[in-house]
Amino acid sequence: MIRAAIAASLALALTACATTPEVAAPARPDAKSYAVSANAMGDVDAALTRAAASGKRVLVVFGANWCHDSTALAGWLETPRFTALLAERYELVFVNVGLPQSGDGHNLDVARRFGLAEMTGTPALVVLTAEGKPVNLDTAASWRNAASRSEDAIFAELLALSDRPAA
Repeated sequence: MIRAAIAASLALALTACATTPEVAAPARPDAKSYAVSANAMGDVDAALTRAAASGKRVLVVFGANWCHDSTALAGWLETPRFTALLAERYELVFVNVGLPQSGDGHNLDVARRFGLAEMTGTPALVVLTAEGKPVNLDTAASWRNAASRSEDAIFAELLALSDRPAA
């Protein structure tokens, strides 16, 4: 009798394990590769020139391929919702900064040019006016948690930083 009860309990437990729903993957579209350039400073200067002609702002994303927060943010920026916002309001530039936390940083002169004296994490996101003035140095380093932000939160912040009325 006890054996039958134990067997029934074990069978019930195994059935419960077998029917446990799978845990959903994070709902973020990681980029396959974080876009990098051999001439980051030139890319930023070109974006500033385009912004001066169009009246847009420049969105500079300092990050790296090894960083899940960088690839998460880059992935969101590739989605239709974000590409529409970027096309209307921003010139986008990705700047590879390597691994600055360990002393193996790249393109840190670009970050310093716009007021990021040190890069303690990635990504950092700087929004520039067409004249090259940063508008969000107080929040630039806060993007280190981009992978845990919601799509709506990222969109709302980029919309607010664009300093243009919603369409």
